[in-house]
Amino acid sequence: MRAFRFLRIVHTVGTYRLDEFLPSAGLRAFFSVFYSWAGRARPRGERLRLALESLGPVFVKFGQLLSVRPDLIPEDVALELARLQDNVPPFAWPQVAAKLDRAYGRPHAQVFRAIDSVPVASASVAQVHFAVLPDGREAAVKVLRPGIREVIAKDVALLYAMADLVGRNSEGRRLRPREVVAEFEKTIGDELDLLREAGNASQLRRNFGDGRLLIVPEVYWDWCNREVMVMERIDGIPVNAAARLREAGIDIPKLARDGVEIFFTQVFRDGFFHADMHPGNIFVARDGRYCGVDFGIMGTLSEEDKNYLATNFMAFFHRDYHRVAMAHIEAGWVPADARPDELEAAVRSVCEPIFDRPLKDIYFGTLLLRLFEVSRRFRMEVQPQLVLLQKTLLQVEGLGRQLDPDLDLRRTAQPILERWMNEQVGLRGLAKSLRDEAPAWARTLPQLPRLVHRLLTDVTLRRLEDNIERLADAQRLQTRVLAAIAAVLSLMVIGFFLR
Repeated sequence: MRAFRFLRIVHTVGTYRLDEFLPSAGLRAFFSVFYSWAGRARPRGERLRLALESLGPVFVKFGQLLSVRPDLIPEDVALELARLQDNVPPFAWPQVAAKLDRAYGRPHAQVFRAIDSVPVASASVAQVHFAVLPDGREAAVKVLRPGIREVIAKDVALLYAMADLVGRNSEGRRLRPREVVAEFEKTIGDELDLLREAGNASQLRRNFGDGRLLIVPEVYWDWCNREVMVMERIDGIPVNAAARLREAGIDIPKLARDGVEIFFTQVFRDGFFHADMHPGNIFVARDGRYCGVDFGIMGTLSEEDKNYLATNFMAFFHRDYHRVAMAHIEAGWVPADARPDELEAAVRSVCEPIFDRPLKDIYFGTLLLRLFEVSRRFRMEVQPQLVLLQKTLLQVEGLGRQLDPDLDLRRTAQPILERWMNEQVGLRGLAKSLRDEAPAWARTLPQLPRLVHRLLTDVTLRRLEDNIERLADAQRLQTRVLAAIAAVLSLMVIGFFLR
């Protein structure tokens, strides 16, 4: 079976003339003989996207991962792969029913009061059905595809084999193909655990507990396991259905601004963000609030990451390229021997053509993409969490501009960033730090006298032990010297009598 799958991949590579991506001249010559040049009529990025779609859901997922690795692939290919959509035919209801019966250990009819046999959404890893719980609450039931773990395991094994093939020469090794496949294996493995996704949803719901901007469905934990996730049913309009949004009286420009605020709030306030914000996962409630679904891919940021990003965004807003260069060096993401003036000049050459456009035409996601290109020249190791963030920013900006072509991301984002930075520095920042550290200090302060006494005692004991050891060494040396003197005297006496 694996051999047939491999042959199909080879045939797909030939059909779409993807041999130009192969490092071996011999392999390229092989495909040139057996496949028509007409396959190269389309741009290479489009051909790669179509090939991955034809190979099925695992390869679509892999393409989506590659689309957020501009440090590894050319920009034109990354932008084309970003168009990959996770729309696949649903699996049949008897398979769904059997899956539910196995997951709950009893007939699903005893678990749900009712469940629709027709799915409302279908993706590569799972599909969703509406249901009614025994207590009458309406729910959405997410069910993993049957046999998806085995399918993924087989295709990942083939991806590793292909990675080894690509990595046989120096240019291929520079792309680190095995590391890319390993990252994909981890990402898609996380998506196969629906309890993990339920935990993500629960955390995000807690972060936006006031419900002012974002509605996150409640997780119904009593009905969740690794293969089935049950949550509150969301009633909303797809965010890209502009005509329906206008009919519902939604303020479209405000909706676009709210989307930017939600994104920056997730990033800078929480350091925990929804990293798959394409239109299929975003809905709008009748009152104009956003509704999010599908929490399989989430990004996290440390305080250092947030400080780095805030510094860069503010520097971009003020066109302070020296500060951008220093932020990279201070973060340790550029080698210590990099010259700040050279990095500043490289960043300026990237940013100035972008900032020369009208504000509404400036895309900060694209700006980060260009910045990653610069980083390659300075041997910067691109941080995975920042690449995921860049992909999400591209999605948010694209969505915002689709809703409101005149959206000014700078004007919307800058007050949020400035408010966050004011909370991190100055008296506000100091007060916040003291408040955050207060519990730890409350535990530690009463112990200080005992800890100081122990330290002093330990120091005194160590000094005493050192003195005793030095005295013992001196005594041992004295004994050896006396023994040597005695030996010499003995030899002198013996010599005297032998004379």
